[in-house]
Amino acid sequence: MQQPNASATTEATTTGARLVVDALVANGVERVFCVPGESYLAVLDSLSDETAKIETVVCRHEAAAANMAEAIGKLTGKPGVALVTRGPGATHASIGVHTAFQDSTPMILLIGQVARDQMDREAFQEIDYRRMFGQMAKWVTQIDDARRVPEYLSHAFHIAMSGRPGPVVLALPEDMLSGAIPAAEAQPIAPPAQRVQASPSAAQMERVRELLAGAKKPFVIAGGHGWNTQACADFQRFVENWQLPVGLAFRFQDTLNNEHPNYAGDVGLGVNPALAKRIREADVLLALGPRLGESTTGGYTLFDIPRTKQTLIHVHQGAEELGRVYAADLPIVSGLAEIAALLAELPAPAQPAWAGSAAEAHEAWHAWRKPLPMPGDVQLGEVMQQLRARLPDDAIVTNGAGNYATWLHRHFAYRHFRSQLAPTSGAMGYGVPAAIAAKSLYPSRTVVALAGDGCFMMASSELATAMQYGLNVVFIVVNNSHYGTIRMHQERHYPNRVHGTQLTNPDFAAFAQSFGAHGEVVTTTAQFASALERALTAGKPALIEIRVTKEASTPAATLEQIREAGKKTRGG
Repeated sequence: MQQPNASATTEATTTGARLVVDALVANGVERVFCVPGESYLAVLDSLSDETAKIETVVCRHEAAAANMAEAIGKLTGKPGVALVTRGPGATHASIGVHTAFQDSTPMILLIGQVARDQMDREAFQEIDYRRMFGQMAKWVTQIDDARRVPEYLSHAFHIAMSGRPGPVVLALPEDMLSGAIPAAEAQPIAPPAQRVQASPSAAQMERVRELLAGAKKPFVIAGGHGWNTQACADFQRFVENWQLPVGLAFRFQDTLNNEHPNYAGDVGLGVNPALAKRIREADVLLALGPRLGESTTGGYTLFDIPRTKQTLIHVHQGAEELGRVYAADLPIVSGLAEIAALLAELPAPAQPAWAGSAAEAHEAWHAWRKPLPMPGDVQLGEVMQQLRARLPDDAIVTNGAGNYATWLHRHFAYRHFRSQLAPTSGAMGYGVPAAIAAKSLYPSRTVVALAGDGCFMMASSELATAMQYGLNVVFIVVNNSHYGTIRMHQERHYPNRVHGTQLTNPDFAAFAQSFGAHGEVVTTTAQFASALERALTAGKPALIEIRVTKEASTPAATLEQIREAGKKTRGG
């Protein structure tokens, strides 16, 4: 009797993990960042079959993996992807999701989850991620049916990129990932997700023209996520045609070349008082892209709430952001590339009433950039200017949070689109992993991470990641042996009552050397330029520790000055 053909009767099967990886490939994902976990071993196994298309970057902490994915989203406009395990892995990664949400960055976090038959028992490391990430992401869900993986992943990529971009969190039960299903029952892999954005109407553009043309003191604040190279070029053409002064929103200082004659400075923490005055006195304000959040509005003090004294034209990608705090005279829902292209063609008046104001604002920015003397043997303002002079225009500079960044924002000049990577969320520990991600994406570009001692130590283990993948980032650690920003606030509100802000640090150069990286210490301004040159040409990851005095609190004030001001405020 003839036996049946085994190959003819065996039905082809697939798994949820295989479908997840197929969807990543279909959407052009080139790298994923992870800390491995047993809950998603099936995904790792499927990734091992796609090494020619997707690089798996193994990190030392899930917070770093999530921050790296977020940085990729900032640099490309497409979702960066991180994979973490359940429970502790997910909670560690939450900082990157929070940053992506507040920074409007497209990102996808994939979390291994407990098996479906163990749910709702508080099984090992079980968390309900819908509740955990509910206010921290654009969409949070769990894929219980492997057959629907293509649908869920397609929706995740679309929602992360469209409207106001942001993070999406997908929980993946372990048995859903590993269990075999008939391949014929699975949905087909969807085509790559497409960015969906609105465009302004002809009537809205005509109203923009009317309001600007009728102004006497117009001002533009640009920034936010959603720009691309062409949009920046169109925006530059627009402000040149209209002779408009431009301020760039907090940590979006790379939207326009800072040496451009229309650039008036950054509108963020520690804003130039002359710039703040110019904005307050403006009669028409075009906010192009930023949310107008706390940092960009000086703690909501630059503009009256809810109706601004200035005639406000507010352009944002998300309708839900318009009118959230400020009731604009002309709110416009639009992608930034879409409106920038139309603004570039907007007819400008031949002799605007504000002619010359852009040049005046730019000159005031140059005056603001001049370094002020600070206590100690290191002058950070001069160091930032030396850094700018040595780095190529397309160098990527990253930072986390801390007073050290105020010198960078004030004295460094960004000259290339997507050369600044920093969290508007104010998250510490961001700069180091962001720099590593940037170098993995653009290996030929110079990448420098600036960090304070506290900020650096929150991600210092990622030096191992940089070494493992040969990502030759230059890490600059400003070491003042305390949490400087918090100490500043402490002296302002509780003068002479120092508690909980002191730090004991390692020799950072020796620490870097223990990983096999280049490391050295700078204690004077004169030593920095040569140390930077050695770091840039080391041929491996390098770290420069800059030791500064605690008294150097901000570019404009010492700790003693802040303390004395605090005493006067408290009547001491």
